[in-house]
Amino acid sequence: MEKNYMELEVADEFNKIINSNTKLVVVDFYAEWCMPCLMLSPILEDLAEQMKNVNFIKVNTEDNEELASRFNISSIPCLIIFKNGKEVGRIIGNHSSDVIEEKIRGYLD
Repeated sequence: MEKNYMELEVADEFNKIINSNTKLVVVDFYAEWCMPCLMLSPILEDLAEQMKNVNFIKVNTEDNEELASRFNISSIPCLIIFKNGKEVGRIIGNHSSDVIEEKIRGYLD
């Protein structure tokens, strides 16, 4: 079974997933010391289980400063939604599962 919520270690892997994926991709930019980020993680895990037509990935901003800079991440948690390799939306801060799901579903075909 393919895991639908995974952590990426390197930028090359990130680029490959974003640019070659036909699914909607939600990227969770976070840091291990960020309490709102830690609170958001189980919500995203649950959504990944429910929304099989969306890929969820995690990117630690401290381990991937180049990616965080490339996408102008100034506040975390920050979810960036990609469709066909292009950023289509952002969700900044900690929100309820319902709010996040509704926003993500708004970008599905």
